[in-house]
Amino acid sequence: MHVELPEKRYYGIGEVARAFDVNTSLIRFWEKEFDVLQPKKNAKGNRKFTPQDIKNLELIYHLVKERGFTLEGAKTHLKENKHKTLTKYEIIRKLELVKAELIKIKDQL
Repeated sequence: MHVELPEKRYYGIGEVARAFDVNTSLIRFWEKEFDVLQPKKNAKGNRKFTPQDIKNLELIYHLVKERGFTLEGAKTHLKENKHKTLTKYEIIRKLELVKAELIKIKDQL
């Protein structure tokens, strides 16, 4: 899954939930379950997610929703292999974007 969000410093929880096509309650649940998610909160208590939080959410989404990890399995995987997993995930996402561009070019020919 590639998340389409505009370049911003902070994102609201509604924007993030729409980008991932999930409920805001799932985002809040993942925030409690995964230590890597640390969104800022304003005076009202509204969550503001940074681009780094979005990357972490993409990785969690990939592990839980796409690869079928349990929450405990995803937590363990992130703690033990965070750097390696993040690197592999970023490479896969870049290759998917290149593939989409190549298909688009092929269709235009």
